[in-house]
Amino acid sequence: MDLFKKCLDFETARLARADGSYPYFIPLDRNEGTEVVYQGKRIIMCGSNNYLGLTTHPKVREAAIEAIRKYGTSCTGSRFLNGNMTIIEELEEQLADWVGMDDALVFSTGMQVNLGTISSLVGRGDFVILDKEDHASIVDGAFLSGGKIERFRHNDIEHLERVLKSLPENAGKLLVVDGLFSMEGDIAPLPEIIPLCERYDVRLMVDDAHAMGVLGGGKGTAAHFGLTDKVDLIMSTFSKSFASIGGFVAGNFDVIDYIKHHARSLIFSASIPPANTATVLAALQVMREEPQMFADLEANGDFMREGFKNLGFDTGHSVTPIIPIIIGDNELTFKMWRDLFEAGVFVNPVISPATAPGRQLLRTSYMATHQKSQLEKVLEIFEKVGKANGLI
Repeated sequence: MDLFKKCLDFETARLARADGSYPYFIPLDRNEGTEVVYQGKRIIMCGSNNYLGLTTHPKVREAAIEAIRKYGTSCTGSRFLNGNMTIIEELEEQLADWVGMDDALVFSTGMQVNLGTISSLVGRGDFVILDKEDHASIVDGAFLSGGKIERFRHNDIEHLERVLKSLPENAGKLLVVDGLFSMEGDIAPLPEIIPLCERYDVRLMVDDAHAMGVLGGGKGTAAHFGLTDKVDLIMSTFSKSFASIGGFVAGNFDVIDYIKHHARSLIFSASIPPANTATVLAALQVMREEPQMFADLEANGDFMREGFKNLGFDTGHSVTPIIPIIIGDNELTFKMWRDLFEAGVFVNPVISPATAPGRQLLRTSYMATHQKSQLEKVLEIFEKVGKANGLI
């Protein structure tokens, strides 16, 4: 049998492109933060992870440009050998200080952080425990580790305790949860999770890819709850609030040093480019100098959540600027996406397996830099499209 037969027979994307309902890999002409340009048309962006709007901040842009002038475009090698730079180590010091940990380690992508961290710490005979809504990078890191995987129902503390109680006392155990879940905008209940970790001798890692810059004064989920000293590892990406690409993990010095020497995704990848590193440093500086942006982001999220609820939309369990519009049907989800896009609003359609069957949704997210007039326009368009499709 030809290995490529499944590729030749793959019709789903082809048919969706043909009827205009294909929602992925949209080639934007320009991305200006709260608005994008597609085929000459301006569209309000409500599907980005650019929560603080820093991709267009003058200080952040200038830092990236200046870094290229000073360092060039790439380090052309792994940090393990010839690709490490003082600017990267400076960033690690600042990130560790920002999240309140001893040390931090920078990777070239967020995906690599979870692959490398989990697979280097967890081995055969160990257990890795995951929330069923954890990000795919966490799941892949768990599979790559060779450890035994246990999963518990999303944010179900009783089920989590049953899982932990069933594990052998003498085995190594790592629990990994998203701090802020990226599809429905709800938060991991760390005040309930941490006592269980302490009771059953489990190490805790929090993926703050979407929480960093959003919760806890921008410092993440543990800071949001005042529990940073109770969390063992915090990771985050740079491709959301930090307006760049890459990621890091922070924790105890000895643990970070061990990961540094065992994470294959770090050792065998080229290091993060200087421009991306300088971007994150500048973003951190802006966060420190302009803390009002965190309040602006929260206010915009509250405004939109209340607006959607008043219109009759189901926003699930969201308590953050990530606000799902629960639809529950594949065809209607894609129809709503297309109608909204054509009317001038960019959102993300999410269907199974990215979300549970019956929870198909439109993922919307908001920025600190969205203007009230833009948000009011989005609600107006949602009302029109929602009524036209019988959703409200």
